[in-house]
Amino acid sequence: MKKKLLAIILTVSMSLVPSSVFAQLSLPIELQVSEIDPTPYPGGHPKSPILIPSISYDDHTLFFNTPCSGFTLNIVDENDVVVYTFVIPSGTTSLALPSNLSGKYELQLINGNYLFWGVITL
Repeated sequence: MKKKLLAIILTVSMSLVPSSVFAQLSLPIELQVSEIDPTPYPGGHPKSPILIPSISYDDHTLFFNTPCSGFTLNIVDENDVVVYTFVIPSGTTSLALPSNLSGKYELQLINGNYLFWGVITL
């Protein structure tokens, strides 16, 4: 009973915490997740679910609403060519993309064996 009550209190308190001002003004990017190498792990798959990062964008600025330290960011054009790549340093909350990028792109975040991807229009 105590665990259920604690879970309810935690859920309600998290919903009351306002998100950042930037996240409110920017467009969320719906990310999908894929395994880069789907072969079985020697020790089995992780027991906890994969946490999908929360990111959004406004014009040419990305906002990392959850930490993405050490992730590799790729911007891929419609011909599957990587037009921009960047390793996200610790503590990064926003990133300005090159202003010469224009059109529809696939945004990729790579962390270990996981690829998080979504579509953005710049």
